Amino acid sequence: MENYDSSKTILPHQHGQKNEDKIIDDMPSEETVKSVSSLLKQLGDPSRLRIFWLLCHCEECVINIAALTKMSSPAVSHHLRLLKASGLIVSRREGKEMYYKAADTEIVNSLHIIIESIADITCPC
Repeated sequence: MENYDSSKTILPHQHGQKNEDKIIDDMPSEETVKSVSSLLKQLGDPSRLRIFWLLCHCEECVINIAALTKMSSPAVSHHLRLLKASGLIVSRREGKEMYYKAADTEIVNSLHIIIESIADITCPC
């Protein structure tokens, strides 16, 4: 994670907070914040969040995801495209069928744990 460049920052008001300099030095860069914000926006949509949670637990095709989420296949495909572009899910082709699952990354694993913790859901695995 790239940090904010604090060398040019002079605060107009000094409040004497203990860790102010350290906090300023460790502040994430604008680029990092934009990247995290973009990722969280993807999960800010209830349909995508539900699909993401499902794919954290199994690999599925569009038709099955549509049935499980009670959505149309085109709507599911749209959400899958956005989740894949953000790196949250991956796909593989088997014949004519595409299968989707959560990406095996530290970020995805952390998001999965956080979502279940916030929602007080017990992981079925």
